[in-house]
Amino acid sequence: MGNRIASAILILCVTILLGFGMVMLMSAGIAKGGDIYFSKQLKWMGIGLVALVSCAVVDYRRFKSKKVVTVLFALAALFLVAVLIPGIGVKIKETRRWIDIAGFRIQPSEFAKLATIIALAFYCEYNARRMKQFVPGIIIPFVIIGFMAGLIMMGKDFGGTFLLGIVALSILVMGGARLLYLIPICIVCAALFGAALWHNENRRERLLAHLYPEKYAETLAWQNEQAKIALGAGGWQGRGLGESRIKYGFLPEYHTDFILAIIGEELGFRATLAIVLLYTVLVFCGGIIAYRSNDLFGLLLAGGITMLIGLQAFINIAVVTSIIPNKGLPLPFISYGGSNLVVLMAGVGFLVNIAFRNQSEFPAIEPSEFETQISPV
Repeated sequence: MGNRIASAILILCVTILLGFGMVMLMSAGIAKGGDIYFSKQLKWMGIGLVALVSCAVVDYRRFKSKKVVTVLFALAALFLVAVLIPGIGVKIKETRRWIDIAGFRIQPSEFAKLATIIALAFYCEYNARRMKQFVPGIIIPFVIIGFMAGLIMMGKDFGGTFLLGIVALSILVMGGARLLYLIPICIVCAALFGAALWHNENRRERLLAHLYPEKYAETLAWQNEQAKIALGAGGWQGRGLGESRIKYGFLPEYHTDFILAIIGEELGFRATLAIVLLYTVLVFCGGIIAYRSNDLFGLLLAGGITMLIGLQAFINIAVVTSIIPNKGLPLPFISYGGSNLVVLMAGVGFLVNIAFRNQSEFPAIEPSEFETQISPV
């Protein structure tokens, strides 16, 4: 499969997911007596389309610059700090994840993820010959990752922190970091992250609710239990578009994190299976684009963005089906939410950009050269 075909199929998958999401948000709005979700999401989609086209047109190699990367990283960090300032950041329940700008509620952690992917892709290519060494290949990248992840976690966005950590680690692996060094550090970080979760009362209770849903069926496990009921009620064919019953006061986050439950109830298992297939094809095409990149920066940027989309979709689906505890991550291109939609559409723009600027059948860097490029000095 060539880059043009891969990018065309990628765009087709994203278009179908976006259209599907808009239809489901229109259906979800029925429970609120109007098209409140549809109209707002349509505005965000317009912004996302501008971001997609911009990132597809501007040569991605222009981002291979210390100045550009530093500015992007600094701006992302600045917005994450702004979230924590009372009067600027918006606090909902226990979390501080949003800021209001000109009537739009923005979630800076979404932009921070993309900025970190770009920064790590640049760093790994710039230090390709030293990535097998401990300090340049492990310590410095972990400082970069830890700084941004720490700011996200300060807003009590554990799901976003987890997602960023996994995506960042995948970039380091693709960038040539030595697994002998990487694995022990990952174990330590996982232990620290687990300790932070356990010492946060709300997250600890969520974990217990996942392990013992019958005990928390009326409280923290309520959404997951209702989601399972909705998926079961839909069967293979579903109740019919707009006919969901669970969205009428039974499932609080039905238009965001748990929209898959509404899809399953209204359109059945066949629709949820089709969505899984679309994400699978999307990830496959992203992988093809990454593999055929002629430079390490393009490979890591495409690989990181593909991981971001694919892993977020997997986590959301796993949460709705009660495979893992609730992480608070939306379903890509379908769930209601502007910041995530804009960032992921920008990411798709980068994938298209990389695909069209790397048209050769195979990467210009042969495996032997690639091995030399990332070997220690």
